[in-house]
Amino acid sequence: MSTLKKPIISEKMTRITEKVGQYGFLVDMNANKLDIRKAVEAMYNVSVESVNTMNLRGKIKTRGTKTGFSKGVKGRSKKAIVTLKKGDTIDFYSSI
Repeated sequence: MSTLKKPIISEKMTRITEKVGQYGFLVDMNANKLDIRKAVEAMYNVSVESVNTMNLRGKIKTRGTKTGFSKGVKGRSKKAIVTLKKGDTIDFYSSI
C-alpha cells in the first residue's frame, strides 16, 4: 500500500508552493499524518515541518436519460498539504 498516490499540480497549488512553501498530495484514505510525513521525507529527501489533512467526500451526480434520472456518487479522496522546512524544495518536473 502506497501512502502517497500523486502530487496535486494545479495553478492554485503552484501559487501556494511559490508563496509559502507548501506542497499538496492525494494520499491513501487510511494514512495518518505520521505516515504521510515519513513517506514524503523518504521519497523526496526533505524535512517536513507540518502536515495538514482533509477528507473530501464524493459528490452526488445526477443525469437525465431516456428512462429517467440516474444517480451516482463520485469517489471520495484525502488530501495532504505538507509544509517543508526553510530551504527545502520538491521538484516534480525533474523526472520528465
